Amino acid sequence: MKLPDPLHPWDLSFQEAKKLQTTLAREVRLAFPKKSIRTIAGADVSFDRFSPVLHAGIVILSYPDLKVLEEVWVTQRTTFPYVPGYLSFREAPAVINAYKALKTHPDVMIMDGQGIAHPRGLGLASHVGLFLNLPTIGCAKSLLVGEHGMVPTEKGAMVSLIFNGKEVGKVVRTRRNVKPVFVSPGHLMDTNLAAEIILSCCPKYRIPEPTRHAHRLVNKVRKEYKESHAKV
Repeated sequence: MKLPDPLHPWDLSFQEAKKLQTTLAREVRLAFPKKSIRTIAGADVSFDRFSPVLHAGIVILSYPDLKVLEEVWVTQRTTFPYVPGYLSFREAPAVINAYKALKTHPDVMIMDGQGIAHPRGLGLASHVGLFLNLPTIGCAKSLLVGEHGMVPTEKGAMVSLIFNGKEVGKVVRTRRNVKPVFVSPGHLMDTNLAAEIILSCCPKYRIPEPTRHAHRLVNKVRKEYKESHAKV
């Protein structure tokens, strides 16, 4: 499958990145294409603090039975610093390069980060979704923006995440009496379906299976990279 042409270069200043986020956020579409979901991907990035080396991985699972079908990873350097709200300019290039290595192109991709629940409406999942023209979901472990009410303790409970007077996601309890996750649509995805998919991908753990597998993969790759580059 041929990927869309790149939306923009990645060598940008903070001011250029901020302006670009505002512009690209207008291109995000919050409607899922009419198609079946047979494969679902999880993407994650691992790195050592202050290190410019990133390890990005993507794991493809069958859906809805969640069997691992394929995994790929890349290791590359970044020049963009770690700054909250600008995560995609640091991590997205590596994720996109990993995606290029896939043999299977997933119907949906879940990312360990935000979708539209972002100060300028363009978190990592939205940015990557636009770049790949792919339905994406952001599933974060912590709150970046917005407010929400109390989430009941039972699994499957959820409340709306509100930012600037609009619903930008759901706060979802994926396990009873365990901290909820923050789910927001990335691109070509709606809020309710995003929450439904995340719940269906959490049969045992707080984190959805696709990103849980991706997290384990990139941490393993990072460990092996450090060992291979350790000074003797």
